[in-house]
Amino acid sequence: MTATPPAPVPTPAVPALFTTAAAARDHAHAPYSRFLVGAAIRTPDGAVFAGGNVENAAYPQGQCAEASAIGAMVAAGARRIAEIVVIGAPADPAADASGLCTPCGGCRQRLREFSAPDTLIHVAGPEGVRATFTMDQLLPFSFGPDNLSF
Repeated sequence: MTATPPAPVPTPAVPALFTTAAAARDHAHAPYSRFLVGAAIRTPDGAVFAGGNVENAAYPQGQCAEASAIGAMVAAGARRIAEIVVIGAPADPAADASGLCTPCGGCRQRLREFSAPDTLIHVAGPEGVRATFTMDQLLPFSFGPDNLSF
């Protein structure tokens, strides 16, 4: 039995974040998996940072879209995520793109570093947002900076 994902939460920023994440997905470098992912982060002050997945012939050296977007955010001096849109689907438009492209385990931990438990993670396909999770839903009982008393 598969759990039913939560419904999308249409915040005012979602349309622009979706467009930005889709553009990053269009520029992703995924010649091996042919699975393109884009992410767009909004910070509390409204700044937006995007990234696409970047694969490498030495597979472990690739980078997820969420990690790329977080890197851009940190490089600009920001440290908090208000919400994020992640859009993923095969490069071939004829391929089945019906599944949810939720952040991988490593990216959930990366997002947790800069998020609150109620931070919204919007998961999208090419047609739009399919589900919205909170950080706590994607990574319950997580380990984060608060565990280290920071």
